[in-house]
This record gives sequence, structure tokens and C-alpha cells, in this order.
Amino acid sequence: MKHINKHALLALLLASLISVINTPAYAGNLTLLWETAGFNNPESVVYDKATNALYVSNVNGSAMDKDGNGTISRVSLEGKIIDANWVTGLNAPKGLAIHADKLYVADIDTLVEIDIPSASITRRYVVTDAKFLNDVTAAKDGSIYVSDMMLDRIHRLKNEQFEIWLETPALEFPNGLLAEGDQLIVGAWGVMTEGFNTDTPGHLKTVSLKDKTIRSMGDGSSIGNLDGVEEDAHGGYYVTDWMAGKLLHVDTSGKAEVLLSLSQGSADHEFIEGKGMILIPMMKDNKLLAYKVSND
Repeated sequence: MKHINKHALLALLLASLISVINTPAYAGNLTLLWETAGFNNPESVVYDKATNALYVSNVNGSAMDKDGNGTISRVSLEGKIIDANWVTGLNAPKGLAIHADKLYVADIDTLVEIDIPSASITRRYVVTDAKFLNDVTAAKDGSIYVSDMMLDRIHRLKNEQFEIWLETPALEFPNGLLAEGDQLIVGAWGVMTEGFNTDTPGHLKTVSLKDKTIRSMGDGSSIGNLDGVEEDAHGGYYVTDWMAGKLLHVDTSGKAEVLLSLSQGSADHEFIEGKGMILIPMMKDNKLLAYKVSND
């Protein structure tokens, strides 16, 4: 057997250790199941277990115009549009979240509450100075959190009171929100320069629901202009980069891995753990994509 210098052996062991440490966290393999066209600037999709259906928000024009032509579509898990205009009378609906039998929709300066069984708008919570209400997430206690990307704000609806819960530049233009245990996971877009452009794109942050402490995930290295944020059920996150048109997997150290390279406009997606499905609205392509996640 060839003699191995102890220094060379040590270097080999160290390299192996580094390789293990740097191995990406679980992300799964993705296979395209279907793609469905016929939407109007779809921005968000959410799954309702009670009705076994998907709900998709259609901006249908400018994301900032109060034009009254925004809609919510109802879609089957096989990709069939059951009702393209399931709910109408919105402006530029974006983020969606479900709690109990209510669908909550971010609509420019209003959080809209929709009763799912009757497909009717039951409440509108208006923020007089809001600029760009974007994503919505529901915490386990029923509190609803909404990001205002342009004002570095997060609003909270609790006990029918809708108010500013947190406002600080440290949020760096918050887009995606995910309520996870005792914290919010925030997908920061990054500080904007001109239009929606950024010199330094954003990263994932955590915000304590108890004391509102904000921390960067990992070292805060830039990973993209982040939109949707979803748990992967294995300790990491599926995240979309709207500007670059990518689906990323981010582990708790903040390290990002590109899973899919799509076209610009990959928006607020959904991961259905029990069915192993990722649904991605392609806002500029007017499509909804469905992928199967597997260990194969």
C-alpha cells in the first residue's frame, strides 16, 4: 500500500468535511407536470385544502393602477381553469393567504377578505397611505401579515384591527412573507435604485413575532429580487426571484441554489407538501406552472 503523508491525509479529510458542509440542503428534483395559459398577469397562487382547489390572483394590467379589472381565478390541481372570474371587482390583486374559510388578498392599498364558500367579498381593510401592499401570510393564531414593499412596512390584521406592525428600512423593501412558528420569513427585494432595479438584490430575513427583532438569514449575502417564500418541509425554503426568473432553494445558512431558470416574472408561488407540488405563476407570460418534487 502506498504511503500517504500525514499532512496530505489531513488535507484530504478537511476537503471531505468542507464538501459535506457545503452540500446543498434538501431541495428535491423537479419535473414539469403541466402548464396552463389564459391568466391575466397572475401574481400569486394559493392552495385551499378544504375545496382542493387553487386560487390565482390576476393583476390584469398595471400593478399599481386602481382600474377595477383585477380578478381571482379558481383552478383545479390538474391545471384546469374552473372559473377564470371566480371573484371580480379588484384592482391589482397580488399576494394571497387562506385562514379558516377566508381568502385574504393584497390589493394596492387594501387587504380584501373573501368568503370562499360564497365567493363574495366580505371586508375591505383600507390603508390610506399604502403604496404597494404585496404579499400576505396567515399565522397559526389567525393573525394576517401583509407587506408594503414600497414603504418598508409590514401590516397586521388581528381581532379585526388592521394596523402597521413594523416599519423600518432594515426590511429592505419586503416582498414575500411566510409565517413560520414564532417568526416571519421575509423575502427582501433589495433597496431600489431606479424603478424596480437594485444595485444589491435582497436576501431572506427573519422577524421575531414576539419582539420584532430582524436578522439576516446567514451572512446576508445577496441572492436575488425575492418574491414568494415557501417552506420545503425539510428546514429550507423555496424562493422565487422575480427579476431573474428563477426558482431558488435557500437553506438556513442563507445559501441559495438555483432549481429552475425561467423567464422574468416568476412570482408568488405555492408548495403543497402533502402532494409534493410547486405551483409558479408566471406574471409576464400569463401562465401557471406546476412541478412535481421528488427524491428520485
